[in-house]
Amino acid sequence: MTFQNAALVAVDWGTTNLRAAVLDEAGSVLDKRASDKGMGQLVPDEFEPVLVDLIWDLLSDGAVLPVICSGMVGARQGWQEAPYVSAPCKAAGMEQAMQVATSDPRLSVWILPGVSQAKPADVMRGEETQIAGFLSKFPKFDGVLCLPGTHTKWVRISAEEIVSFQTFMTGEMFSLLSTQSVLRHSVGADAMDIATFNEAVSDAMSRPQAVASKLFSIRAETLLADIPEEVARGRLSGYLLGLELSASRPYWLGMDVALIGDPALCGLYKDALEAQGCPSRVHDASDLTVAGQWAAYQSIKDTP
Repeated sequence: MTFQNAALVAVDWGTTNLRAAVLDEAGSVLDKRASDKGMGQLVPDEFEPVLVDLIWDLLSDGAVLPVICSGMVGARQGWQEAPYVSAPCKAAGMEQAMQVATSDPRLSVWILPGVSQAKPADVMRGEETQIAGFLSKFPKFDGVLCLPGTHTKWVRISAEEIVSFQTFMTGEMFSLLSTQSVLRHSVGADAMDIATFNEAVSDAMSRPQAVASKLFSIRAETLLADIPEEVARGRLSGYLLGLELSASRPYWLGMDVALIGDPALCGLYKDALEAQGCPSRVHDASDLTVAGQWAAYQSIKDTP
């Protein structure tokens, strides 16, 4: 298959993976590609060869193909650091992007910046592109975006700006506790008991000060009552999400909330929020990432 109409390659380059979408002049996706060559395993001079290896068939002598990258590729340890833009701010676009010098003259590579916040100190890198994509589709949105993941972001949006945001390490804590703590002996199944999850969310929100003790009770009940792994998993996940929702209440209470991320994970957040009387809508993160990169491209496509 050839892609003679390729106008842009939109790259989401994270710590562990690289994902690219090939777009035509109308912004329609012609092809999607992926690699396991994430930022975490590369040194700066390895990024360009990895990119060329992924899109070699799109490159033509005498032509320059624009490539817009977002994510951890712009971190201090990445290809080239793209400095943060300070919030409150517009979702970062090409006016703050860094152009990377490449050896291959057929490439024009740009890296989008992340967003920082001074007080309380916080940063995001990659999520701002999803936010830009969301706002390109819903420019009048005034409310809160929640982006669940390893480090979940709660972001206040008004007048097409990122007003403030807060990060929760809920996903990483779940991973560490379920694989490296004593709870790894109890939480082994991929399946999760949803009724137990919902009960644990409510319990943690009612008494967040008791969660540390309740976490160990998961192990104790496994030993004494032989509770199923899916029940233990639901309880662990529910307690941690309940803690997050309790602390993030000023963001979502009484607000219009949209969830951006993996549909399954967003579904857990949606159910937990609706149990608190807060309705929300789910949007796919990969589609919004591409939309954000395309929106950024529109501001520089005539730049030499």
